Amino acid sequence: MNPALGAISLPILGAFIIKAFPKKHKPGLSVLTLFATFILCLFAVPPVIKFKEIIFQKYFTDWFSLSFVIDGLSVFMAGVSSFVALLIGLYSLEYMKEYADKDEFYFWTLIFVGAMMGLVFSSNLILIYCFWEVTAVCSWKLIGFYRKEKDAKAADRAFLVTFFGASLMLLGIVLIYLAYGTLELSNLKTQAIGNLFAFLLLGGIISKSAQLPLHTWLPDAGVAPTPVTALLHAAVLVKIGVYVFARLFYLTFIPTPVFLNSVIALCAITIVVAGGAALVESNMKRILAYSTVSQLGYIILAFSLGTDLAFKMAMLYILAHSLAKAGLFLCAGIVEHKTGTKDINELGGLLKTMPYTGTAYLLCAFAIIGIPPFLGFWPKFMTVLFTVQQGHLWAGILAIAGALFTLFYLMRLFDRVFLGEVKIKAAEESRSLMVTVVLALGISSLLLGLGIKFPLNFLQAVVR
Repeated sequence: MNPALGAISLPILGAFIIKAFPKKHKPGLSVLTLFATFILCLFAVPPVIKFKEIIFQKYFTDWFSLSFVIDGLSVFMAGVSSFVALLIGLYSLEYMKEYADKDEFYFWTLIFVGAMMGLVFSSNLILIYCFWEVTAVCSWKLIGFYRKEKDAKAADRAFLVTFFGASLMLLGIVLIYLAYGTLELSNLKTQAIGNLFAFLLLGGIISKSAQLPLHTWLPDAGVAPTPVTALLHAAVLVKIGVYVFARLFYLTFIPTPVFLNSVIALCAITIVVAGGAALVESNMKRILAYSTVSQLGYIILAFSLGTDLAFKMAMLYILAHSLAKAGLFLCAGIVEHKTGTKDINELGGLLKTMPYTGTAYLLCAFAIIGIPPFLGFWPKFMTVLFTVQQGHLWAGILAIAGALFTLFYLMRLFDRVFLGEVKIKAAEESRSLMVTVVLALGISSLLLGLGIKFPLNFLQAVVR
């Protein structure tokens, strides 16, 4: 079986097949499906190392085909997303255990992951758009999981904002077809793209990856269960926009300098504004959500620089952010699970009663901040360096300011939640599956930073 087609179809078909099983077996079977999806993504690595790019196409019309590409970018994104989704699934076995509607969570999670796999392997613009919209429906259902009024409003807001962006993207896709007569990315490679087309596509990208001014839905999505917010921020949803930007504006089209300079400006401003918003928040999930907005700015900034080395640093940043941000959200979920609150002003001293969670948080926070030798240091440092080297001094200064903001708000959260006087004495942890997952994410962020040559060697092997 083609590993890409397997990775797409397995979670989607599995979501429906598992519905026929008894309730007690559904969580375990869902996690097994996520594990099998990750393994299928690994099977795609050797062909990419050998052939660099493999394209499967079945045409239906001159504008639509089932067209899938297995290359360095798609395999990397699929592997990182499926791995983090698997860890989140393991975490959810304990977190979601008492929820009456957990079957719905697992159903939509599998569809979500399948749509992500479909999008990253797609090589036709309409096919990308179709999977793009499936992820919107999944996020709408998952964000509104609790079905209370505030949850429904947050879910609706997320859907409407991302749908607005997707509508701009669809208009751009239509104009591209009228101009070039094809929607196959393989046929559009090295084509110059006008600013109108590029900015319409960018509208969809920034709505999904929550860049200014279409970022407002992401902090509100924290009303969902913690595994959902981790999926949105670390594994699936917001990474879709980043991926499409890289696919379209680095590997396919040749954008104008005006467009790229505009994106660099937008990212630099987003980094600082979102970091500043995180500094004044008191809700753990909203702090981490604004952090996601800010960190995604660094990733798109690196992709916008347009060099091979900056492209690889952006991909390394995706790995670092996916691991560490998932860990931070899952740590916040453990704290909320044990204390019943997300307000950092009501917490304190938890390092004494929850030392493993506190340690995992600190490890993941160091990776996001970019403290050496953690994995997040290398791509953040190189992104700022490349930005300045290419003459974007003011953008580099804003990126450095954003890095300082990241240090302040993540250490402020650690100080308020884990240090000081114990305010909620009943909050204790055991060596549970949830704690094991967050420790694994934190330790991975450190070990991959110490062994940075291994992810770099992989990127060197699979990326041009």
